[in-house]
Amino acid sequence: MGLRAPGAAGRVAGLPGVQPHRLPGSALHAGNHGGGRGQSPGCGAGRKGGEVRPPSIAAVSDALEACYGKPRPHGKRPLLDVLVQTILSQNTSDANSLRAYASLKRAFPSWSGLAAADVRKVAAAIRQGGLANVKSRRIVRIIRELERLHGRPTLEHLRRMDREAAYQALKAMDGIGPKTAACTLLFGSGIPVFPVDTHIHRVGARLGWARTGETREKFQERIRRLVPDGLVHPLHLNIIEHGRRVCRPENPRCPACCLKPLCPYRKGKP
Repeated sequence: MGLRAPGAAGRVAGLPGVQPHRLPGSALHAGNHGGGRGQSPGCGAGRKGGEVRPPSIAAVSDALEACYGKPRPHGKRPLLDVLVQTILSQNTSDANSLRAYASLKRAFPSWSGLAAADVRKVAAAIRQGGLANVKSRRIVRIIRELERLHGRPTLEHLRRMDREAAYQALKAMDGIGPKTAACTLLFGSGIPVFPVDTHIHRVGARLGWARTGETREKFQERIRRLVPDGLVHPLHLNIIEHGRRVCRPENPRCPACCLKPLCPYRKGKP
């Protein structure tokens, strides 16, 4: 999903109005703050000559906040709005997903109206966001199912659930994966579930947090249980910002990296 650290603007891109070689068990260590704050996920990046201990979550979060600042807290927003925006943001640019959402709301001001709509008209409304046929079917299917279950399209009942129940309820819906579920809860209600996107998966692998060959979904299921609640929002946004600016897929800017003293990937390079 196209979420990024807001910097001075305090905005999550893609979501309008919102202000991601096994080490032994001894590698599980708290950061410099004590009290078990921000354990290492307990998995590492290997290199010749021995294992490299991955940095703690707390240490990485502190270094990124020193570099990018602490993202502003975001207010509560209708969970269904955030879910639809999250779906539209998949596999496209922030600008395109924003335009697609605005176009969708112009065509269908209410979710009940969309539930009764022809899927082809929904696809036409979101065409500029890419993958319109796939996304339109998914959105219409979800909204119709919510209307069937609750009498109207809504996800507000999730606010009355505990975090794990709300997360699992979202994932149980057809077409909603772990990242989409986590983003909906985090950016719709501030419920601290840590989403892992492609940037967080890549940075996590280089830090030694993601295990070799571990999928993004499996990595999220592990790390979301380890990130302290107070770090979920800033760490998610700042890692994405870092992945876009510095820790890029190709030719990462390691000499300019604020995580350089902590990073096993950098230490393992010649």
